[in-house]
Amino acid sequence: MTNKLPRIAFLGIGLMGAPMTRNLLDAGYPMTLWNRTASKCELFAREATLAASPAEAVADADIVITMLENGDVVEQVLMAQGGLQALRAGALLIDMSSVQPSLARRHAELAGEQGAGYIDAPVSGGTLGAAEARLSIMAGGSEADIVRARPVFDVLGRVTRIGPVGAGQLAKLANQAIVGITIGAVSEALLLAARGGADPVAVREALLGGFAGSRILELHGQRMIDRDFAPGAPARIQLKDMRMILDEARAEGLTLPLAQQVHNEYLALVANGHSDVDHSGLLLELEHLNGALLGSVGPARKE
Repeated sequence: MTNKLPRIAFLGIGLMGAPMTRNLLDAGYPMTLWNRTASKCELFAREATLAASPAEAVADADIVITMLENGDVVEQVLMAQGGLQALRAGALLIDMSSVQPSLARRHAELAGEQGAGYIDAPVSGGTLGAAEARLSIMAGGSEADIVRARPVFDVLGRVTRIGPVGAGQLAKLANQAIVGITIGAVSEALLLAARGGADPVAVREALLGGFAGSRILELHGQRMIDRDFAPGAPARIQLKDMRMILDEARAEGLTLPLAQQVHNEYLALVANGHSDVDHSGLLLELEHLNGALLGSVGPARKE
């Protein structure tokens, strides 16, 4: 006799949600799907149940996963549209969106009043990591709830329990601080090298073999050289994350100068019409600021 897999309600079939849904369906999970733009669910219409509202999607689910753009949207879907109120007693709500730690804690309290469990489980790895089922999942919640969710997480990537509810979101803020600041550093380094007459392709290759090597330099450095800014993670989302980092820092009495500067750069990037480019497109703002393009070789230096 085989154990029946729990039914999953997945809310948010976007850039990240669609490949995550694909992997869960391939693993055999019965699923009910909902998205604000209903047409995005049609790809899975033959394999999953499509719901007309969050409340309808959640009603018979054992596990509910939200993967939405920001905290305001999560709040709208769970509260104004009835997603949280429709949770069954004994269900488990897993918010894999990136939201404020305080919001995660409040939703956990409200889920508890419904007799449901809650995990905040934001991810890192982008659309490629989602498609290849190798997301880094940062989970905040009770050990028992995370053990219960582990088979689902294992289909999507690798989970690490960070601590109690809200801790997963704090880890994601730490991740996004490193990502945003490092994108800024790689942009500046490659533009500096190119402006001085060096080949940025060769510079990137050389740096990958040294102490400056990083996943950001490897992937986003190549994006900058190729000028391929099709969004994996849109700049507007990185801006939202940088804003949350600064809000959390202020709440904790911290000053984070690097995060503040990178926030300002993303704010300018978005204000200049690039909200939907990939976050590696921060290079565009640096080029605008300097009136120089990566790959434009400057005059030879006189020795």
